[in-house]
Amino acid sequence: QVQLQESGPGLVKPSQTLSLTCTVSGGSVTTDYVYWAWLRQPPGKELEWIGYIVPTGNTYYSPSLKSRTSMSRDTTKNLLTLDLSSVTPEDTAVYYCARLPHSPAVVVSQAIGDWGQGTQGTVSS
Repeated sequence: QVQLQESGPGLVKPSQTLSLTCTVSGGSVTTDYVYWAWLRQPPGKELEWIGYIVPTGNTYYSPSLKSRTSMSRDTTKNLLTLDLSSVTPEDTAVYYCARLPHSPAVVVSQAIGDWGQGTQGTVSS
């Protein structure tokens, strides 16, 4: 069974870059027919998708975050990375990585796919 584990600095200052890693075990980040996604849930708000990587390695980003987002995968280490630049306190959220059977742009639900437990990302001076 695939397992995903997010990790990151926890706290970053405004204008800095939030860099997160998702370590995958029990499955490959090059698996066909799945979408490897990053999502987040700000306090008191709904879950929203940030971006995803498809088996070809192509990346797709949420229009609202596209200008500040960069995702990648390391096939040798079997992990995913997320960089979110120029952060503000509004970027404070629990960040999740997930393996999904569909694009997160279609529907976002923690009842579908495999999810990590999430990691807190706080932006504060």
